[in-house]
Amino acid sequence: GSVSDRPISPDTTRIGWVGTGVMGQSMAGHLLAAGYALTVYNRTPSKAQGLVSSGARLVDSPRAAAAAADVIFLMVGFPSDVRSTSLDPSTGALAGLAPGGVLVDMTTSDPTLAAEIAAAAAGAGCAAVDAPVSGGDRGARNACLSIFAGGDAAVVARLAPLFKLMGNALYMGGPGAGQRAKLGNQIAIASTMVGLVEGMVYAHKAGLDVGKWLEAISTGAAGSKSLELYGKRMLERDMAAGFYVRHFVKDLGICLSECQTMGLALPGLALAHQLYVSLLAHGEGGLGTQALILAVERLNNTCLDKKGE
Repeated sequence: GSVSDRPISPDTTRIGWVGTGVMGQSMAGHLLAAGYALTVYNRTPSKAQGLVSSGARLVDSPRAAAAAADVIFLMVGFPSDVRSTSLDPSTGALAGLAPGGVLVDMTTSDPTLAAEIAAAAAGAGCAAVDAPVSGGDRGARNACLSIFAGGDAAVVARLAPLFKLMGNALYMGGPGAGQRAKLGNQIAIASTMVGLVEGMVYAHKAGLDVGKWLEAISTGAAGSKSLELYGKRMLERDMAAGFYVRHFVKDLGICLSECQTMGLALPGLALAHQLYVSLLAHGEGGLGTQALILAVERLNNTCLDKKGE
């Protein structure tokens, strides 16, 4: 039948998944655990091993994953990866997806690319949805991600049983609207992170017990998801990535280029972007976004880690 009429269930719907990194492996794992047949592709095959040992089938291209799927998900790194894994004529997912299939890109990417993919999918008798997420590695593991969905409303509604296994999906509008919602989310997080780490460095220099101080502010007006997710990690010098600095720099860069097109001045966004770029300059792109504390520490020739001062 058409894209919108077959209900989605483990008995009738085969799933493909491209990109089994920090986020992808948890998200795909929830679908596998719910009984869906899963075919996966990852550029580095070893990162798909966990899913394979739980019953997923590994293939050698996005096209092969899509050929074995009714719904194919992408969770990759950069817009260039989204473009190649979806649109490459010889290895891309759309080349393998049968008419009536749905491509769901959950990567944070370019809204204009999302619209381009939606148009290409429609031309192939398929549908495409942009559905980037917020909530980091913890949200992915605990299936409580916020999912921002853009595309055809009926297609997004039909995907509800799959989205429910990963978190809470909200429909944002037509193709690209999911990406725009996620970029707005990143803008809001960027300055929140700057405020959080500046507060921490202040508390440290003021001679407070920073752990106690975080606990004290967490229940007041300064409490935030960023504090919940990252406060303790920063105190423990745990910079392992729930969300990579290099991917956040990519996101904020897309935001800034959208803003330039729109003639929109967002100074807080630009400031946060520059601080994160300084982490890249120090070779810290592979750390998590909580590593922002390092940039503000360096500005002040200080370190919250007693051992480091």
